Amino acid sequence: MDRLRAMELFLSVSQTKSFSETARRFGVSATAVSRAITEFENTLNVKLLLRSTRQVVLTESGQEYAQQLEGILWNIEEVHRNITEIRAAPKGVLRVHSRMMFGLRVLPPLIAIFREQYPEIHLELVLSESPVDLRRHQTDIDFRISPPVEAGIKRRRLFRSERFLVASPRYLAHHPAPRYPSDIAAHDCLAYLMPGEQYVWYFSHSPDQDIEAVTFRPRHVSNNGMALLELARLGEGIALLHDYTVHQEVAQGTLVRLLPDLQITNTTFEEGMYATILDTPMVPTKIRLFLDCVAARVSGESLRFSVVQAPAGAGGISPLA
Repeated sequence: MDRLRAMELFLSVSQTKSFSETARRFGVSATAVSRAITEFENTLNVKLLLRSTRQVVLTESGQEYAQQLEGILWNIEEVHRNITEIRAAPKGVLRVHSRMMFGLRVLPPLIAIFREQYPEIHLELVLSESPVDLRRHQTDIDFRISPPVEAGIKRRRLFRSERFLVASPRYLAHHPAPRYPSDIAAHDCLAYLMPGEQYVWYFSHSPDQDIEAVTFRPRHVSNNGMALLELARLGEGIALLHDYTVHQEVAQGTLVRLLPDLQITNTTFEEGMYATILDTPMVPTKIRLFLDCVAARVSGESLRFSVVQAPAGAGGISPLA
């Protein structure tokens, strides 16, 4: 019996709940699929499936075995793919997920540079504010602002980020800049949509010192950093945004950084930008190459703003070359 093929057939049946659909996938008969899984169950001396004329149901042992097989077979496929890539020019589709603002402000010029170096690697970029399940969503890299907590994940911290409190000169012309954290409550604030009913910003001279929490009622709320950035530019209030998001605007004077001697956050002071990938025996070539390309241009204090220093349309990626 081909044990690996039996594993593949069983995993397919566990996912599709159908012998006929699995048979179609593998180009064999439904009878052959059923026979192979029965022989596999006999070899294991464990019942994996409960069959009836109407449905296929996994036993408790079958459910646990299917969960483990999904990762094992994925790793085997990746090893075969990596061996092939080593002998050939890097190519294929690289699926990347990112937090919205990092994906909008930082990644596009890096993708352009990467494409020039490896034209046979095609990149799919998906942006959202929530982490993805790398294996279930078939994603190669996820850029997150918090370290991953789930098992089976590797992480690479590109840099530690800060949040800047910013407002436009237009807003400050009619509202005196806050001198102390407690002054925030009297201002129009632009808040990122968070669970719960209260909105709080935390202030500290350093993460290991006392933290002052200021609760406020926001003027506007959004789940999108780009919307908050635009509202701040329009003079609608004070926003708390990542340093790489507003670095260019602060440098150009279209936004003013407030309370610059304080560290400020709406979550934790330990955030940064983390590249997360599946923990596999061998990192696929296309993933390693893209991470090296990104890290070479944003890791560390001296490079962290290089991507967003050039105004759009003014040789935007030249500082990265």
